[in-house]
Amino acid sequence: MLSPADIPSPQPSPTPSGRSPLCRAAGLGLAGLARLLAGASVRWIASQPDTCQRVYFANHTSHLDALVVWSSLPQSVREMTRPVAAKDYWSRGFVRRWLAEEVFDAILIDRTDIKVHQSPVDLMIREAGQTHSLIVFPEGGRSVSGEVGEFKSGLYYLAKKRPDIELIPVHIDNLNRVLPRGEFLPVPLLSCISFGPPMWLERGEAKLDFLARARRAVLAMKD
Repeated sequence: MLSPADIPSPQPSPTPSGRSPLCRAAGLGLAGLARLLAGASVRWIASQPDTCQRVYFANHTSHLDALVVWSSLPQSVREMTRPVAAKDYWSRGFVRRWLAEEVFDAILIDRTDIKVHQSPVDLMIREAGQTHSLIVFPEGGRSVSGEVGEFKSGLYYLAKKRPDIELIPVHIDNLNRVLPRGEFLPVPLLSCISFGPPMWLERGEAKLDFLARARRAVLAMKD
């Protein structure tokens, strides 16, 4: 594990999102609606909800994933947690853009215009500051088969650049059947959101070894 000397010095905290009462009310309403539609039961395995800074990383099966993981957190934690989402999807149309930017306070990643000096990881770190937690999907896209795909390198670089942040594996079960790929309207079904024990990047751990370990941590909560 990393020693305290390896942890970077604090950076300025981000300013509050300043969401209006309307946006906060909309967030509460959508969180309740998401839990109702998904019938989501929530399990915390060897961890507990906490407002400390974390990266929640989950398998990706549905457009509802970010909303349901976000809504599964207690309100005090949810207020400090920002989903990371694809800009090309969530900027399409006024309603989606309003939900992403004003209600969820999401960090939108432009997957079509990635620049060397403006990487998605650097954007996430800057937007998280020293206060906000993140919800990320290391597969990079939704699974067609329902199986958890190989993790891309973003989670590794997040862990390497911010070794002080807890990494919490999250397994989403059955949500791909609630809103299957290509469908617009959700179908109410029972799903389960499982939050696992925290993990960190270990000293000298290779990228591929870490990503494989993180993927196993998500799969371990499947049953």
